[in-house]
Amino acid sequence: MDTRVKICGLRTPDAVSAAVEAGAQYVGFVFFPKSPRNVDIETARALALDVPVGVAKVALVVNASDEELDRLTGEVPIDMLQLHGSESLERVAEVRDRFGLPVMKAVGVSEPRDVQALDAYGMVADQLLVDAKPPKNGALPGGNGLSFDWRLISKRGWNAPWMLAGGLTVDNVVQAVQMTGAKQVDLSSGVESAPGVKDPAKIRAFMAALRAG
Repeated sequence: MDTRVKICGLRTPDAVSAAVEAGAQYVGFVFFPKSPRNVDIETARALALDVPVGVAKVALVVNASDEELDRLTGEVPIDMLQLHGSESLERVAEVRDRFGLPVMKAVGVSEPRDVQALDAYGMVADQLLVDAKPPKNGALPGGNGLSFDWRLISKRGWNAPWMLAGGLTVDNVVQAVQMTGAKQVDLSSGVESAPGVKDPAKIRAFMAALRAG
């Protein structure tokens, strides 16, 4: 399968190397203190500087303020901002204009009406991340290892390129891509040995399964 892959929640040089060497087109760094995958500015800068040209460096933030984004974009050489909170359409457009970086907006899906939000966000974001909606009162907006009913978005398209996320693993990614028609996938917990701990062997197995599919 010719599917582009983003591996998110990278925290160590070994994890970044494993993702890059396995062929991931995007690497993601999480800036959200409640997440076990959170990294600070200094760590993220060091990791990002080691990412080779041609691999996109994505910063995941949750309802970040302009001040937080000023510091992040000023100190970490990233290529894209991933807005994974409750950012409005206006906020997505504002961030895109203010910081001059492509913006990916995450939208949680669990029922048909959630898909309507993708139509709207597709008009203001550069990319969409179609993720499983987090559980009620959950601490994390993503990275929960949950999937959703892929039939809800089967063969759908929006005004922006999109990426499928939510509970993807070596065992289900081929089926997920076949059912949805996704050209890009994002995963985090599916290649971990423990929350926040990436497993190079699982990364390699995931990429191999996708290529073989």
